[in-house]
Amino acid sequence: MKQWRKKMSALVVAAMLSTTLLMSGCEGTETRNQVDDTVEELAGKKKVDQMKAMKEDLEHIQTQQADRIKQLDDAN
Repeated sequence: MKQWRKKMSALVVAAMLSTTLLMSGCEGTETRNQVDDTVEELAGKKKVDQMKAMKEDLEHIQTQQADRIKQLDDAN
């Protein structure tokens, strides 16, 4: 009878440990990404990144326009 209780106790402990490990692993990536995304949005990091990207795009467009104007001037 005592041996049966020990086996059952070990099985219950193993099941609880497995469940805990599985649950903690499931929460990791997707939930963490959502939390990080929300924090970045609330902190304004996303807007700052968008502004930097727009600034780089505008600089690239200005360079292209300057090159086109130079080519037109050289052609005339």
